[in-house]
Amino acid sequence: MIIEGKNAVKEAIKSGVTISELKVQKGIHDSENVVGLAKEKGIRFNFYDKINLDRISETKRHQGFIAIAQDFKYSTIEEMKQFAKSKGENLFLLILDGVEDPHNVGSILRVADCSGAHGVILPKHRACSITDTVVKISSGASNYVKVAMVTNINDVIRDLKEDFVKVVCAEADGKTLYNINMQCDLAIVIGSEGNGVKPLTRKLCDEVISIPMKGNVNSLNASVATGIVAFEVIRQRQ
Repeated sequence: MIIEGKNAVKEAIKSGVTISELKVQKGIHDSENVVGLAKEKGIRFNFYDKINLDRISETKRHQGFIAIAQDFKYSTIEEMKQFAKSKGENLFLLILDGVEDPHNVGSILRVADCSGAHGVILPKHRACSITDTVVKISSGASNYVKVAMVTNINDVIRDLKEDFVKVVCAEADGKTLYNINMQCDLAIVIGSEGNGVKPLTRKLCDEVISIPMKGNVNSLNASVATGIVAFEVIRQRQ
């Protein structure tokens, strides 16, 4: 996996991701002391001309730093549950139902990290996995957030409900999220950019919630909507 950008690379180094080589642009101003941090961690680093970094960069926004790291390590839902238990907190999961834009997935990982979610669940098919672009957009959050990839989202929802986890989905015609109790073990389903939550998935959810809006545009970007809902969870649990 390629990790690009000074912040994403720095957070990867700090979090202990296995990095085989750090590629640094010759003459770059290292304001974050990324090279110094790599030295401390015993990570091999080499300097290259910008044209060499541009050639291997996928985002074309590497900012002079590219780390060659091991492939992303997915977690399990059980690990997420144990993580919440170890912190003495009610479970808080985000389930992405077919979100395909890597920029949205990366931003949602940032939301998950900032809001203290215990994990993000992705489907294996017809959705975005953890790619180099997702890692870049997450600005390092992908190194801290537990992510599970599952075969069937609906089976996961059924299992969570059997374990007394409340599952809600975010859709435009639901109950106002401010009137929903989120202080229990909770999983929030976020639908795809174009089609929202699938009908059967919606039917399996305990409740449908919505974000009240007053403008002329009646929809929000998936990551923005996730942020609003996630921070309502924080507000209620404080």
